[in-house]
Amino acid sequence: MSFQSIYRHGFARVAACVTASRVADPSANAAAILEAAQGCHAEAAAVAVFPELCVSGYAIEDLVNQDPLLDAVQRALATIAQGSRELMPVLIVGAPLRFGNRIYNCAVVIHRGEVLGVVPKIYLPTYREFYEGRHFASGAGLRDEMIEVAETMAPFGTDLLFAAADVAGFVIGVEICEDMWIPVTPASELALAGATVLANLSGSPITVGRASSRSLLCQSTSARCLAAYIYAAAGVGESTTDLAWDGQTSIFENGVLLAESERFRQTGQTIFADVDLDLLRQERALMGTFDDNARVHAKNGGKHGGKDGAGYRRIGFELQPAADDIGFVRKLERFPFVPSERARLDQDCYEAYNIQVAGLTQRLRATGTKRIAIGVSGGLDSTHALIVAAKAMDLLGLPRSNILAYNLPGFASGSASKSYAHALMRSLEVSASELDIRPAATQMLKDIGHPFGRGEAVYDVTFENVQAGLRTDYLFRIANDRGGIVLGTGDLSELALGWCTYGVGDQMSHYNVNSGVPKTLIQHLIRWVVATKQFSDEVGKTLEQVLAAEISPELVPVAEGETPQSTEAAIGPYELQDFNLFYTLRYGFRPSKIAFMAHHAWKDAEAGDWPPGFPANKRRAYALADIRHWLEVFLRRFFAFSQFKRSAMPNGPKVVAGGSLSPRGDWRAPSDGNATAWLEDLERNVPKELQKDVDKHVHKA
Repeated sequence: MSFQSIYRHGFARVAACVTASRVADPSANAAAILEAAQGCHAEAAAVAVFPELCVSGYAIEDLVNQDPLLDAVQRALATIAQGSRELMPVLIVGAPLRFGNRIYNCAVVIHRGEVLGVVPKIYLPTYREFYEGRHFASGAGLRDEMIEVAETMAPFGTDLLFAAADVAGFVIGVEICEDMWIPVTPASELALAGATVLANLSGSPITVGRASSRSLLCQSTSARCLAAYIYAAAGVGESTTDLAWDGQTSIFENGVLLAESERFRQTGQTIFADVDLDLLRQERALMGTFDDNARVHAKNGGKHGGKDGAGYRRIGFELQPAADDIGFVRKLERFPFVPSERARLDQDCYEAYNIQVAGLTQRLRATGTKRIAIGVSGGLDSTHALIVAAKAMDLLGLPRSNILAYNLPGFASGSASKSYAHALMRSLEVSASELDIRPAATQMLKDIGHPFGRGEAVYDVTFENVQAGLRTDYLFRIANDRGGIVLGTGDLSELALGWCTYGVGDQMSHYNVNSGVPKTLIQHLIRWVVATKQFSDEVGKTLEQVLAAEISPELVPVAEGETPQSTEAAIGPYELQDFNLFYTLRYGFRPSKIAFMAHHAWKDAEAGDWPPGFPANKRRAYALADIRHWLEVFLRRFFAFSQFKRSAMPNGPKVVAGGSLSPRGDWRAPSDGNATAWLEDLERNVPKELQKDVDKHVHKA
């Protein structure tokens, strides 16, 4: 498969379809279904879910008992099956079917000319406007049966799973409308038995407020079942004798809305989304309670037996998915730690900031400590830690002067950052001091025989770490002397990349409020603090200046006019490295998949949404070659270099759902590990350049 095919990277495109229905006209409805199916085939969808009883029409009342109508349904299903021979998607359509002495409300699963199986509805609403019990029998208890449909015999029952042999993890389970509205749903059992994609064919006439109830149920089912959930409700053309229809469709994945339709549309419509089968598999593997629930349910009389879908018939088929680039129908946040939707970003920032404040407040309260020693450089991390400390002091009713804030200039400290540090300390009314570390650093370099101690301009890692170490050493001794604790400022992104000085350095502190916060989120937290006026306007003005500055450790001197030392030039853009960190830490994805996703998220600066307040002049795009390069840097540093620093990291609160790197929390790993397996995947599966880019270069030449 092409690197650009979604099916190579664990995704599958799914569709929810609503056709313009004709009441009790199966032939016309079959034609509409096939037309929609052809559109789904053109988009390389793996499955297309249609509404309940869409072949006959849902609201046909006693007409469903008429033999001519039921005969026509059979012919229509045969037409759909025949018309699906050259189509890629699995089609799931609703139809009334005879079985034994009764009629059943069924979902018919069709693929490439074959009826794979038929699933009967279990729970029949017979209350208020619903009279399904008058016409249909419940499918409860129907297992291991066969039914005659569309001129063939097909598996029939509530014990069916449909599994693609050539798309790992693509297993479909089906329930019908009311099946979703009950306490213990068929979807739950289907998921425990192995279904990753749950389809709900729904009639569901619309009344005021019902749409939000449907969405809530779909979202919660997908979250509880760790599954994708495809919902399609009846729409235009259904009888409005006593009811109305809005054609609501939606696609959820693990509680996240991927796509939803326009409601009350006067024509048929189809929505698409690319669901992440790897994500679902990883979540189920990570949450051992999912499998525990399957075994407990089996012991309590569940149908599936609790292991590998025992008790279910697994109907296999070959999807034959698209091998080439079909685009990517999925919203990808450029900043997975930072949502682009304003209300959610505001909520995330509110929670993250207050988690940090609450963590520090409790540590001070529990230890009886009333003072904090902190180094303030004028950079992002120390700035944010300082405003967290200020808020903690306010909550504890302690004066901010109990914050012992030190600017500790070294050989490369810039005048701008120094001015920001002093302005911030002054406006926050903390105890502000400056302690020049250069004399002590020079003496130490002399003592150890470093060339700089002899006057040579040698700016190596020892030169840098002497400065970083002395800053921390001074802070620890100040904290000893004044009865306080040292507040760490290093963030989650730096810990991931090992961009910190171990031991007596910025890796160490008594407590670190930033250790669970990635660099890209810290920028937005500071913006949120400014926007919500947590502090005075004078503080806010300085915070905005800090946000606009280049990220630099300021450890290596540069000549006048030269570009200051850049962190991102050494270890990569934090926006890319945080993307890599999120999908490595949260989901354990393969590097090749992360590269594929990063390419779609970052290839075009004009496409997609940016977080609110993100500066227009910093909106960048990256080619696959750049993404691949910095991902390799990430893999080497994360897996082969940095773990020993994380294994000894200080306490600090977990903040983001993407995870933390605490050895006592989310991440445990050997300090002497290596990155071989991850680098092999990158080398084997990620091209250094896309073919279309190669073609462009050849054409230009």
